[in-house]
Amino acid sequence: MDTGTDATIEVRGLTKRYGRTVAVEDLSFAVAPGTVTGFVGPNGAGKSTTMRMILGLDAPDAGEALVGGRPYRELATPLRRVGALLDAEAVHHGRRARDHLLWMAHSNALPERRVDEVIELVGLAGAGRRRAGAFSLGMRQRLGIAAALLGDPAVLLLDEPANGLDPEGIRWIRGLLRSLAAEGRAVLVSSHLMGELEGTADHLVVIGRGRLVADAPVRELLAAASADRVALRTGERSRAMTVLANAGAVVAATDRDAVTVSGLPAERVVELLGAHGVPFSEVSAHRASLEEAYMELTRDDVEFGAGDTAARA
Repeated sequence: MDTGTDATIEVRGLTKRYGRTVAVEDLSFAVAPGTVTGFVGPNGAGKSTTMRMILGLDAPDAGEALVGGRPYRELATPLRRVGALLDAEAVHHGRRARDHLLWMAHSNALPERRVDEVIELVGLAGAGRRRAGAFSLGMRQRLGIAAALLGDPAVLLLDEPANGLDPEGIRWIRGLLRSLAAEGRAVLVSSHLMGELEGTADHLVVIGRGRLVADAPVRELLAAASADRVALRTGERSRAMTVLANAGAVVAATDRDAVTVSGLPAERVVELLGAHGVPFSEVSAHRASLEEAYMELTRDDVEFGAGDTAARA
């Protein structure tokens, strides 16, 4: 595997239209070597279209996408440079798993031993002679990941790699992604489940309605979402929320006995609750989850959302 300058993805001003619909608009970001970059956004945000343009499957109307400084279509042996999983179903169901990988290996002048190495790596050593049509979704995901790793590439693009995996499989894919990045590869992972990326992704690229919303290290996004918030636990949640809201705070219930408070320091929260005789068991700085940070960033970019049934009740 060659890393360094080969292990980069650069997206520069990508734009893609389908008729009057703008799928991606002037999108720019980069994926650096040695990082797991989460690529996230609401349904219809343009994630899949962007990944297809990076891989040369769709042509942009403007801009360019480069892998290791070159367009994907100019790569002589693409599997040796880029590994991709876009659709786990994109395999002939009548073909045996090992034969599927062997055909791919031969097409890129890869040795047969590499097929057995990746089958072992993804946990399919005992299923290599089974036909892909008999695989569960999780097993097909593993087969797709094996195909992406076949050429030992410096760049990886994986679209929803945890889809269909059981809890053990999700732990496995998290560890695999971290280990691949630790080897100096550039890893771009698209997901709509923030729980799959928390603790795995170093960096997050967030898009909404085809446009860039955020491009920052995960730690910075979490710090921004956590800033000036107080976590409160109380057995009298409604009273506490009323007292704090009357004092100018923005209060949100997060559990049966828990709320987050914005706009007031912890000391003032304690003072107000004490003055009104509202009991509480905990007041602490709130640490936002990646899902909270993501929801704040994309709340204006969701194409379809559930109505507020509580407000209509």
